[in-house]
Amino acid sequence: MSPRSETTSAAPHQRTTAHAADGLPAGAAERITEVFSAHVRESSGGLAFSLYREGRPLLRLTGGVTERDGEEPWNEDTMAVLFSGTKGVVATLAAQLTDRGQLDPQVPVAEYWPEFAAAGKADVRVHHVLSHTLGLLYADPEPAAVEERVDNARMAEILAAQAPLWEPGTKVAYHATTYGYLLAEILLRITGKGVGELVRTELSEPWGLDLHLGLPESEEPRVAPIHQAPGYRVQTFLRDDPERRAVVDRMYGALLTGDEPLYNSRLWHAAELASGGAVGTADAMAKLYSLLIAPEAPLVSAETLALYTRTWSEGTDAVNDRPLRFGLGYELDDPIGTYGPVRPAFGHTGAGGGLHGAWPERGLAFSLLTNEMQSEDVDTRAKDLLGVVADLGI
Repeated sequence: MSPRSETTSAAPHQRTTAHAADGLPAGAAERITEVFSAHVRESSGGLAFSLYREGRPLLRLTGGVTERDGEEPWNEDTMAVLFSGTKGVVATLAAQLTDRGQLDPQVPVAEYWPEFAAAGKADVRVHHVLSHTLGLLYADPEPAAVEERVDNARMAEILAAQAPLWEPGTKVAYHATTYGYLLAEILLRITGKGVGELVRTELSEPWGLDLHLGLPESEEPRVAPIHQAPGYRVQTFLRDDPERRAVVDRMYGALLTGDEPLYNSRLWHAAELASGGAVGTADAMAKLYSLLIAPEAPLVSAETLALYTRTWSEGTDAVNDRPLRFGLGYELDDPIGTYGPVRPAFGHTGAGGGLHGAWPERGLAFSLLTNEMQSEDVDTRAKDLLGVVADLGI
């Protein structure tokens, strides 16, 4: 493999760096870089996009700046908060435990976590948690102290005592934050290890992934602070429904709003928040999904991956009106083309525009990471890039 590298001579906020390897069709790297660079020029922040096949990089692009309208260029060492891209990472941990016979998605959660049986939840299955059909959308009561809201054990304790909003399995709705608290506790009960330790020992260290759930303080200088594009909105599919909008507000709290959002704090980066707290690079995420679909199945057996990426729930989100399709912890290709024009596809998006996943039948994995959050109904960055990748037949 003979890598090729190119850096444009534009101003820092418009600059793109490309690292391409053999294995791409002629002219493909240039065409994808052209689309990527167009988005960089329109951004007030930075972008990274990586393509991988069988655990090896095909194309790595970085561009823009690490701070809003700043001067520091986004490079291959730049990390950012993955938001809900974290959910796919944690789903991979669950799949590994299923491979080892330690976690059965069909088993009641209470078999692993007895306290969870409270409030009529004795028969709730693990797959209800993983497929977003449980009906525990927020913690009630939610602790007033921020320190408690980033404490997995405390939040799991509150959720264990709650009754679901509906009979588990009868509706699907995205569990934006509670997915992480619940799954972190299940993994802890099975392994005796915190979810951050599992990410480190099962994924990051063995496979050389620049990926952290519980970021060491020494790595903070590499993290690009997140900012929102003008007019950024959460959940753009929901229209004029005060009751359901109130549910959305309870789901997210101050996570995606406020003058000093938690996601740029040391508190957030250090916490092991399995719904949205991982910090890493686009390269790490593309490599992770590439290893998941590699023919030799180094992370998860083909049988278990098939189990986790078949349809377990689908329909219109009962709260947000967005079309959804879930496997076990992974998002699947949906009617609105979130994962581009190729099917099957799986992975997980992140708030504001991040997208990480794979097209398994093409053997291709990808990751788009950014620090400029755009509303879903106006953001075309991932779709444009995946569209040109599909058109090129990569």
